[in-house]
Amino acid sequence: MVARHFRHVHQGDRMAELAIGRDFLPAYARLERRVQRSVDAAISKFAAHTHAGLHLEKLAGARDGRIRTIRIDQFYRGVVLSLGEGRYALVHVLPHDDAISYAVSRRFTVNQALGVLEMRDQAGIEEFARTAPASPSSDGLFDKISTADFTRLGVDEDLLPLLRVISTDQQLESLAGRLPETQLDILRGLASGMPVDEVWTELADRIVSGVDSDDLLTAARRTPERIAFVSGPVELAGILAHPFDVWRTFLHPTQRDIAYRETYNGPALVTGSAGTGKTVTGLHRAVFLAERLPDGQKVLLTTFTRALADALARQLYRLTDDAGVRARIDVISVDRLAYEIVSRSGKKIKIAESEVTDPLWEAAAVAAPVTVSAAFLKREWEQVVLAQQLTTADAYRDAPRRGRGEGLRAAKRDQVWAAITGVERELVKRRLRTHIQLADEAAAAARTLPAPYRHVIVDEGQDLHPAQWRLLRALVAPGVNDMFLLADPFQRIYDNHVSLTQLGIEVRGRTRRLTVNYRTTHEILDLSVKILSGDPAVGLDDQHDTLRGYRSITRGGPPEYAGHRDRDAEFDALIERVGTWLDQGVEPHAIGVAARNGQLVKTVRAVLADAHIPVADDKRGVDGVQVATMHRMKGLEFQCLALVGLDAGVLPAPNALTSADEDPHAHQQDLQRERCLLFVALTRARDVLYLSHSGAPSTLLPVGR
Repeated sequence: MVARHFRHVHQGDRMAELAIGRDFLPAYARLERRVQRSVDAAISKFAAHTHAGLHLEKLAGARDGRIRTIRIDQFYRGVVLSLGEGRYALVHVLPHDDAISYAVSRRFTVNQALGVLEMRDQAGIEEFARTAPASPSSDGLFDKISTADFTRLGVDEDLLPLLRVISTDQQLESLAGRLPETQLDILRGLASGMPVDEVWTELADRIVSGVDSDDLLTAARRTPERIAFVSGPVELAGILAHPFDVWRTFLHPTQRDIAYRETYNGPALVTGSAGTGKTVTGLHRAVFLAERLPDGQKVLLTTFTRALADALARQLYRLTDDAGVRARIDVISVDRLAYEIVSRSGKKIKIAESEVTDPLWEAAAVAAPVTVSAAFLKREWEQVVLAQQLTTADAYRDAPRRGRGEGLRAAKRDQVWAAITGVERELVKRRLRTHIQLADEAAAAARTLPAPYRHVIVDEGQDLHPAQWRLLRALVAPGVNDMFLLADPFQRIYDNHVSLTQLGIEVRGRTRRLTVNYRTTHEILDLSVKILSGDPAVGLDDQHDTLRGYRSITRGGPPEYAGHRDRDAEFDALIERVGTWLDQGVEPHAIGVAARNGQLVKTVRAVLADAHIPVADDKRGVDGVQVATMHRMKGLEFQCLALVGLDAGVLPAPNALTSADEDPHAHQQDLQRERCLLFVALTRARDVLYLSHSGAPSTLLPVGR
């Protein structure tokens, strides 16, 4: 459930007298510290076999006779489920009256197809049935789904009369929080247009036979996404110390099937949009493979930026406490990896950062006999010349320019080539090279040596340049489980257009797609998807990817919008919003604030600090609210997130757009990239999303929200 070590269920270890339910950790995280201490004391009594003193109370009118409540303190009670064989699961902790209401309305059952433990709001289902029409007002949402197919997919037979009267998505969503989550997810997939066989494919590896509907304990052990069996008090104390952090290492069954597959006969690609758990799947895969390696062999876990690599390293530390396993996993960004490989040769490396290269491209654009922008020249160099390793004018004249807008005639290509090579000569003169150039240099060096890694795992692969892919291919010998790649073309926020096949990384037949968003609420996801244009995106496997079947399993409040007359008023409101989250018990590092550009980020950091709100500073090791650009939010997630400065004129960023007059196609590509960036930022939010702007709002925000 909430951490990898929950995979190891100690069935014979009687110390784990009280298991932990999925709803408990986020509820625990929101409690005042004094209440948390009372909860800790209650858990300790279970571990010490003194739970009789907790007054496990049956409830009159309960839909499930196995549910009990326990006293936490004068105002709070815990809801406990008896699993059998003296085992109990603490499934929630709530104020007294809410706990009683929760306990009497819930019923726990065993799914007859999957064998997992499920919870339903039986009282809520009964209420829906009383108010539902006798027949659908139009075509039923599930008219084309047979009873046999519902049964095959694990939908309970007693729900079918209810499902047959549902005619709209809104009616189905009104059952959210009432139906068992797995079954609701199946129904959402069918309602979104996924064929029965496609839904079945997602479930096939989880189907079990010989299910005992009365054996809750076995079902609970099959359900690490809902029930966690803790191995002992030390492990539990570590979990409760940082409940939100631990929750982020949670793995769902579909992800588990992918992460713990014994063998992929070559590179495997996992796709899925924001919140579908690609990163956590990759982390589990890294640990799974490292556990099976002898000392001296290693797994490389890499990604696009240093910030993302640092986040991966922190999550890896939470995922396993085995120092030997951690030592066999190198977590490093691709750029840093290239730098280290080349530096081993003794070469002195000076990186050409944007503040150096941008003036060179500006000068080249001004001097060029053809009318082009500096941004066009830079992108042409990176996305065509460096991507295809072109070294002559003839090669460039004949090269394809996939994703680069309008075609260029031979004469114009010659002029562009002359401008590009002029900048290249200047970089050589100054003994500078870019990260992309360094990646190809590192790849060449790596090919002369034995492959240093047994397995390579790549997160956020959609943003890697072909040169970086060439480096990664050179670092691992082709073979079983050699490369495990995670990517989402809808989160592509750079210009890289990559065909893995052309780079010697063949993933056909080994591509899996994740469609369920486990992070973001339905309400936040609904807004986020509206940001995108709706067009399919081309993935790393050269196939069109769509958002068909992409849905969330959780509900929450709607995103909050706030427009302000000026920036000062906007920041005053931000201080109040973040302060409220902190007062509600949200951990500082579980709060994020994002903006489009670095200047806004710098100002926000100062504003929050002046208001005595802790702001994270990784260089100084200071914990606090994470404030960063939208780009740097990539790969992260937050319990509460604020996006500020969503003004027209700020987003889309003017300097990120090719002029529509210069190249209409490129202009549309740039707009789509800005949409993808906003989509990425929005989907960093798990529970709460706050958006604000000064003056006119960004044109990228959907009309009417």
